[in-house]
Amino acid sequence: MSAPSSLSSDAKDALARTPVEAAHCRAALREGLATYGTAPGRRVFRTQRPAIARLLWALLGDRGRGPVRRVPGRRLRKLPTYEIDLPDEPAASKPATRCDRRMELRAAFLASGSLAAPARGYHLEFVPPDDAATRRLEGLLRSEGLRPRTSRRKGRTVLYFKDVDHITLFLAAIGAAQAMFALEDLRALKETKNRIHRLVNSEAANVDRAAGAAAAQRKRIELIADAYGLRNLSPVLREVAELRLAHPSDTLAELGRRCVPEIKKSTVNSRMAALLRLAKTLET
Repeated sequence: MSAPSSLSSDAKDALARTPVEAAHCRAALREGLATYGTAPGRRVFRTQRPAIARLLWALLGDRGRGPVRRVPGRRLRKLPTYEIDLPDEPAASKPATRCDRRMELRAAFLASGSLAAPARGYHLEFVPPDDAATRRLEGLLRSEGLRPRTSRRKGRTVLYFKDVDHITLFLAAIGAAQAMFALEDLRALKETKNRIHRLVNSEAANVDRAAGAAAAQRKRIELIADAYGLRNLSPVLREVAELRLAHPSDTLAELGRRCVPEIKKSTVNSRMAALLRLAKTLET
């Protein structure tokens, strides 16, 4: 069974297939994978992405101690795991150059990171194998101006980001252009949908307010008709009053276009205000 596709897995597969030419960068990537992809006390790299396993095998070259092992999943629909025995080497030294630091950050993402699609909220996290690797990764992230949040999960420290700008900065730093553009496209789509929802909600609220105001105006005009008589109004006020009774759902602008001659919305509003003042007087 092949691993399912997702924003995170697609980003990892694309990065695993991205060529790294410089020898020192390849070394940083190799050491990073060994640092963040092995359990404490073991020299066995494990991953569920075959592309990442192939990458590390190619980086190891003659240093490898055996083939890539495919370990079947132990539960129903559980994905297989790919294992590589690593040579006994001294702990990786701190990368001296910026490109090496970014190669190690790429390795940390490939070995212990995950990226959630915006539909579930923007989320980039790392679960390093031990506290030493966590401290090392946090220092590398801070060197890029990124300050991750932390939490504990099953006894391990999780480093994570929720801010989409920080996530895209990280993806750009490790060369994950495809994932960065995909995230930007998803963010633009999400923001467009939110803007449309706000506009629709605002328009609906405006319609509700206009309908409520029109109903209140109609009620006051009916009071004037009963207590005072519309025929006793001035011609311009009588016209607006009769139009409101005849067209209860019209906006003020629409009522103005029905007047003869046509008048502006502000003029209709002024005449309606005069009718409402008269109705208030009649109520007292």
